[in-house]
Amino acid sequence: MTIRVMLVDDQALLRTGFRMVLAAQPDMEVVAEAGDGAEAVEALTAADPDVVLMDVRMPRLDGVEATRRICALEGAPKVLILTTFDLDEYAFSALRAGASGFMLKDVPPTELLSAIRAVHSGDAVVAPSTTRRLLDRFSVLLPAPADLPGQGRLGRLTEREREVMLLVAQGLSNGEIARRLVLSEATVKTHVGRILTKLELRDRVQVVVLAYETGLVRAGSGGAA
Repeated sequence: MTIRVMLVDDQALLRTGFRMVLAAQPDMEVVAEAGDGAEAVEALTAADPDVVLMDVRMPRLDGVEATRRICALEGAPKVLILTTFDLDEYAFSALRAGASGFMLKDVPPTELLSAIRAVHSGDAVVAPSTTRRLLDRFSVLLPAPADLPGQGRLGRLTEREREVMLLVAQGLSNGEIARRLVLSEATVKTHVGRILTKLELRDRVQVVVLAYETGLVRAGSGGAA
């Protein structure tokens, strides 16, 4: 299966570099390019990409708002944010807007290609622990848990699923959760899948975001609220 990719960056030279890297891959195709978020949203329907590589700082419409608009669409492609800084408020906002992860622009080509394939397959490409660092830094921007409609969503989970969600939010892998709870990795994977389905989340990164938004985890606490 060919992965259809859209490149969104206001620097034409960077888009050219990314396009050359992707064009050399037998399973990838660059189907569209855009110089800002507004252009990307306008071109999305005709291009029909599977993955959007999205810059954050752009004129007219930045990558965060473009990501929010794209992810709100039915059958939306996965969005992978490319940023200059590891801990960046733009990356944080983009994760909350629905992005499946973020990477640094100077990432080695092999890692970028792996990230695109991972996002396309439904995985998140930023470690939950990295997301926690973002949330710890920018949690002041979050509304109070009681003000969020997502609070009631946690009631859909069983006690075990809530326990697994807490450990995912602390950045633990399936293997680490399995050892902590004395379960098989397959069982943990099943629980994580059910959590994503019940809470209507895209991936583990979104689990972490929701855990902070609902107060299940407090910034800097590393545990339950």
